[in-house]
Amino acid sequence: MRARYLRPALEIPEIYLYRAPVDFRKQVNGLATLVEQELGHSPFSGALYVFTNRYRNRIKCLLWEDNGFVLYYKALAEEKFKWPSASDEWLTLTGEQINWLLDGYDISLLKGHRKLHYESLF
Repeated sequence: MRARYLRPALEIPEIYLYRAPVDFRKQVNGLATLVEQELGHSPFSGALYVFTNRYRNRIKCLLWEDNGFVLYYKALAEEKFKWPSASDEWLTLTGEQINWLLDGYDISLLKGHRKLHYESLF
């Protein structure tokens, strides 16, 4: 597998995926406004916000980095992203999950084993 250099870091503390499709004519200011109005968050918090278009073949990620916005854009040539259903507007992801999504995996199906907590072996 080739190294990927322009990817969201695994250590990003907050990642929010917007489930509804977005008009991709929106650029930084339009997406930042969506973050403020729909989520009620400050787009300057350093969190990563993830959006897709109605065809699910493009992704935009918005991130404030110290003194300006970073806009990450990925357009698939043939396939579509496996986007979670729109039960809630926003979904929180980990750095690993956003990279799985960018690789084409269905993140709604990627669940690890449930955690078990025991007090004793007997």
